[in-house]
Amino acid sequence: MPHDEPAGFELRTDLLTRVAHAHDASHYLLRPEVVVRAHDVDGVVAAMREASRRGLPVTFRSGGTSLSGQASGAGMLVDTRTRFTRVEVLDGGERVRCQPGATLRLVNGHLARRGRRLGPDPASEIACTVGGVVANNSSGMSSGTTRTAYRTVEAMTVVLPGGTVVDTGAPDADARLAALEPDLHRGLAELRDRVRGSATMRAEVERQFAMKNTMGYSVNALLDHDSPVKILEHLMIGSEGTLGWVADVTFRTVPLLTQVATTLLVFDSLERATDALVPLGASGPEAIELMDPASLRVAAADPKADPSMRSLAAGAGITGQTALLVEYRAATDEALAPLQDAARAVVDGLALELPATLTTDPATRKRLWRVRKGLYTAVAGARPAGATALLEDVVVPVADLTATVRDLGGLFARHGYDDAVTFGHAKDGNLHFMISPRLGDAAELDRYAAFSDDLVDLVLGRGGSLKAEHGTGRIMAPFVRRQYGDDLYAVMREIKSLFDPRGLLNPGVIITDDPHEHLRDLKVEASAGGEDAPLVDRCVECGYCEPGCPSRTVTTTPRQRIALLKELAVAPEGEREELQKAYRYWGVQTCAADSMCVEACPVGIDTGVVMKGHRARSNPAVVQKGGEALAGSWGPVVDVLRGALGVVEKLPTPVVRVASEIARGVVGTDVVPRVDDDLPGPGLRREADDLRAATGGAPRAVLFSSCMGELFAPAPRGLPDVDGSAVGAEDALRVLCERAGIGLAVPEGIGGLCCGTPWASKGLPGGAARMARQVLDALWAATRGGALPVVCDASSCTHGLVETPHHLSGEDAERFARLRIVDAVTFVRTDVLPALAAQGVAIEKQGSVVVHPTCATVHLGAVDDLRAVAAAVADDAVVPAAWGCCGFAGDRGMLHPELTAAATHAEATDVAAGERALPGGRYDAYVSTNRTCEMGMSRATGRDYVHVLELLEAATRGSGPGVPGAP
Repeated sequence: MPHDEPAGFELRTDLLTRVAHAHDASHYLLRPEVVVRAHDVDGVVAAMREASRRGLPVTFRSGGTSLSGQASGAGMLVDTRTRFTRVEVLDGGERVRCQPGATLRLVNGHLARRGRRLGPDPASEIACTVGGVVANNSSGMSSGTTRTAYRTVEAMTVVLPGGTVVDTGAPDADARLAALEPDLHRGLAELRDRVRGSATMRAEVERQFAMKNTMGYSVNALLDHDSPVKILEHLMIGSEGTLGWVADVTFRTVPLLTQVATTLLVFDSLERATDALVPLGASGPEAIELMDPASLRVAAADPKADPSMRSLAAGAGITGQTALLVEYRAATDEALAPLQDAARAVVDGLALELPATLTTDPATRKRLWRVRKGLYTAVAGARPAGATALLEDVVVPVADLTATVRDLGGLFARHGYDDAVTFGHAKDGNLHFMISPRLGDAAELDRYAAFSDDLVDLVLGRGGSLKAEHGTGRIMAPFVRRQYGDDLYAVMREIKSLFDPRGLLNPGVIITDDPHEHLRDLKVEASAGGEDAPLVDRCVECGYCEPGCPSRTVTTTPRQRIALLKELAVAPEGEREELQKAYRYWGVQTCAADSMCVEACPVGIDTGVVMKGHRARSNPAVVQKGGEALAGSWGPVVDVLRGALGVVEKLPTPVVRVASEIARGVVGTDVVPRVDDDLPGPGLRREADDLRAATGGAPRAVLFSSCMGELFAPAPRGLPDVDGSAVGAEDALRVLCERAGIGLAVPEGIGGLCCGTPWASKGLPGGAARMARQVLDALWAATRGGALPVVCDASSCTHGLVETPHHLSGEDAERFARLRIVDAVTFVRTDVLPALAAQGVAIEKQGSVVVHPTCATVHLGAVDDLRAVAAAVADDAVVPAAWGCCGFAGDRGMLHPELTAAATHAEATDVAAGERALPGGRYDAYVSTNRTCEMGMSRATGRDYVHVLELLEAATRGSGPGVPGAP
């Protein structure tokens, strides 16, 4: 548990925290002695001084997506992600200042509205953070060597190991560095002069950094910059936490090129593919991605790949074929046209295995990129039990690419890595390959060590770099001297000594005296065992799931939950008992089970489902039977709950809160909800009558209204100044359909029906199955055997209905699968809005509306529909860049309010920032698609959120043709 420490950081030494934070995306495993969550820059300084006092090495951890072992350490691990996520857009988007915990996706989300983006574009942008991008000098498939972190950083605030803080963008920065750190300032100037004075060293630096290169320190800074403070600034880029910590960084941004054309070129041989690189490169592409024959065999087996790709597996199959995926981007259609012409001119002259089409169609482009992006997923997900998915990268001069790919294939064959695939950024000579060694087996480890030695010989023999993008880390630290030679390696060692004389920052990374550093502290893949194994064992711990997880800043993340399950399976008895006890809260109870993790997971793991399984197994038989009974009498249960909410509404809040807290203390916080003053009273009963079409014709859809609308009344102050107030999602949809002339049918017994989510999320499969059968019978009759779509007025309930077949079997599951379930916002976009226009119903638009998409709208693919409906009722419909699942998760926000508070913090901060920029200091309305999510966001922001359909209904209350009450 947290210890009493100086203000500015929280220090934890409990077993679960240390075990959870030992895991990152690399194949190394070092368990920290202490984990620190710093609150601010002063907290980081204080933590570093505490580590120095204890003699502990320090490792900074932000996204934990690095692959080379640079984000793990055995001493003090400092979390610099949680409290460091601020993004400040400058000069209309030309520059942006970020803290190290902000993900690239978040930063680019802020920039997108200004038509800009960051230069680095690593594939891990969903999860990698600014801190890691700077620490690793990240690039990406279109960055080349000109839009890397090194080339686009303008200034930064650096915290040095002794606690000195330097703002390199300040006018007096160099003088300040000289005054505060005279030895460092003088030493950097001397190293600059030494390298510049040596023709041999100068030429070698220029050669090494003419290509992508993240091996060793960025000693090109000694040539590129004159003042010691600017040299320091650029040495920090790519230093992997070994020289200091970057507290914030200012980037120069690049244009966001939204018009895109893509083509897949399949050649009969590697040589033909690489021969095409020069003419293709001259045509101006943003990216050229190479895929070797092994990659193509994996991709062609994907049923969702483009048909042209799948056809490669026909006939003689894929033997020596090699593909290039080529993409062109521009800001406008007019700017894209000459690039397309140049591309066609080149492609028409190539000898290809398949006809090539340059497409701008988003769906086709998505299928083509699935080929490239799906490689990691396919190979990692299918790796043998106990094997590690090890993704590597190297770079060679483009002229040597053909021979290098050939030689790599020979290495794979010689060392028995028959399942290896090679792909990469061909126009940069940057290759990625993936192998699956079993690092826990001594013989396999020897094989991997021999392979590594041969790889070093191969790449350096071709004049390349052992690391192009992923950073030196531990995996290549023993080979830095060999790549650069003794003189430049000595310069690097002096740099390390100047910055970190005690050697406490990330020891073993970049600089090491241990020739076997890359073979120590390896992560041995374990199985979670039991029912969890088939669901989670394929996890590669990439961390892509973490930024979207509601509990990421309060307890654990999906990656950590899975890692802990595997650790539990192999832990010694004493550790296992301690971990199991802590895991109930830190793992199971505070999982929102919203399944946002599966949306980001490259191998398709749904940790929410896994946690639901744990809840189910922890529920005794009597609880399971009770769940089934509740499903069978849901109507009366809802009546009781509505009555209770009515009583609570009338009692003084302090009385109710104290009573609920006493009950939570006795019965348990995962059973009894906490009652606060923002809990709404009961809503109106669900309407059981059909809504007749204006023409008297048949209904167009079946309305399955959510019981959440019965339980919780609409927000009283959620609408702008209109005639009347919010009516609730169900009534809003019914009135909109009435104005549009659309009829709706209502299933028999709607008052006793539910989507089933409450039972599924609480681990009550019997109750979920019973409710599913009841819903199936009612909807089968109401839809006339699936002839009509089912429309639900709450997105989480819509998603619950979509998931219903999982609770059915046999013929019942097949029948339910024939029903078409549609969320209300989708139905309104596709059917109601056009019908309103046809009826001449005017929409009174608001000025600015802030929109909260829900996790369910993501799963349903309805986010664009939500945006469209919001745009129909507002001139400016804003989705905050930091939006995410609110963590309310039905009743979980009442059981564990700390979960919702943590989950909504970033979005609420974003909303508040947006409000400060508005003339009136607030948006005209705040909308979402689900009542409990609206409650969660209302609690976080202090603003009443309503369903977007409530706003649309209010905006169409004016008289007009076809509107009830019009003259």
